[in-house]
Amino acid sequence: MPSYSELLAATGLRSKNAVYKIVEKLKDAGLVDKDVQGRLIPGPRWNAVRLLGTVAAGWPSPAEEELLDTMSLEEYLIENKEATFMLKVSGDSMKDAGILPGDMVLVERREEARNGEIVIAEVDHQWTMKYYRKSGGTVQLIPANAKFSPIIPKEQLKITAVVKAVIRKY
Repeated sequence: MPSYSELLAATGLRSKNAVYKIVEKLKDAGLVDKDVQGRLIPGPRWNAVRLLGTVAAGWPSPAEEELLDTMSLEEYLIENKEATFMLKVSGDSMKDAGILPGDMVLVERREEARNGEIVIAEVDHQWTMKYYRKSGGTVQLIPANAKFSPIIPKEQLKITAVVKAVIRKY
């Protein structure tokens, strides 16, 4: 993002105060924000996509298009930006959960998981993505493909992240 001085030069305005007022309007609109050093950064609405309505995945319904709102995918998908990253999926052990080879998974770094969450884990010095299931003192990593067996850690289990979203490009 440009600095105030660069904005001043680009706009042809004569005072930084005028640029400041424009930046404040952009901040109010959610298009820009400031980092901890006061530099401009993209705001939550910078990459906003229009939300036009809903679509029936069952029986067809009359098509109506109306602008409901705008939202950024980042705002919708990411709760903790500093702890969030993406991984590319290989293998098909989670295909029945809708996670296929080549998909991207958006994950949030966490060391603990709740039953039923899909986790990224290091189990016995190998990495995997599976459903997390704990019953009593036993932890199992459950695949979403009948060809694979549940994994019961022998030596060690380290939960690294929890899957928040799957992204597939067609």
